[in-house]
Amino acid sequence: MSDTPVPILMYHSVATAPNDATRALSVAPEAFAEQMALIGDLGLTPLTTAELAARWRTGHPLPARPVLITFDDGYEGVHRHALPVLAKHAFPATLFVSTGWIRGAYDTGGGLDTMLDWRQVRELAAAGVEIGGHSHTHPQLDQLGDDELRGELDRCTEIVGDELAARPVSFAYPYGYSSRRVRQAVRASGYAQALAVGNALARRRQGPYALERVTVRRATGVEEFERLLQGRAIARTFARDRVLTKGYALVRRARQVRRKAIRSRV
Repeated sequence: MSDTPVPILMYHSVATAPNDATRALSVAPEAFAEQMALIGDLGLTPLTTAELAARWRTGHPLPARPVLITFDDGYEGVHRHALPVLAKHAFPATLFVSTGWIRGAYDTGGGLDTMLDWRQVRELAAAGVEIGGHSHTHPQLDQLGDDELRGELDRCTEIVGDELAARPVSFAYPYGYSSRRVRQAVRASGYAQALAVGNALARRRQGPYALERVTVRRATGVEEFERLLQGRAIARTFARDRVLTKGYALVRRARQVRRKAIRSRV
């Protein structure tokens, strides 16, 4: 079976004037429009996360040049700026929402900038954007105890299901962090696939709960963006990110060991 590498683009905020907390991972509306136009010019075929995973699961062939457009957290600019561009090109996408950050009845006040409200989320869904889960309060899931972890996942799933009358089937790990325990919990919560970060192309052999993405930032120029789409020089582009990720992974594992030792003494 083919293991065609697929670029899964990870966006966050699309904003003209993002705040300091979201600036680095934001994209200007003009840049987003240029990037989507390039996807069209290159003849790529956008899919939702659920569509990609279902094709890999069933063995159905992918289009010749697949790509995924994904957004994390739930920033208001996805509706204001990204949706009209997606609609212009008839591109599907996936939005992963942290339900406690969406404005409305479940808002915990943790959102980093102006967030979507549930009416806007429903409009995105009606326009062909798959709505996936991204936890309730956006914690580092691998640092939570089992009950907290299950609560974050189940609360997110429940709220999205109630608001959209459809349970989410795709998940994205906050910060990209996961572990075997987290992946098992995500699966137990009813999700059929989940996305990490990794800054590499996604491949079927990664498994449905560890598909990797590439980060699109405010500093991502159009030439670099084209290289990401073509899978060229990705290791070099994200070399610093990978070093930092590996270092922080060691720190997180040490914290987990300490917490387990403390719990065992209680």
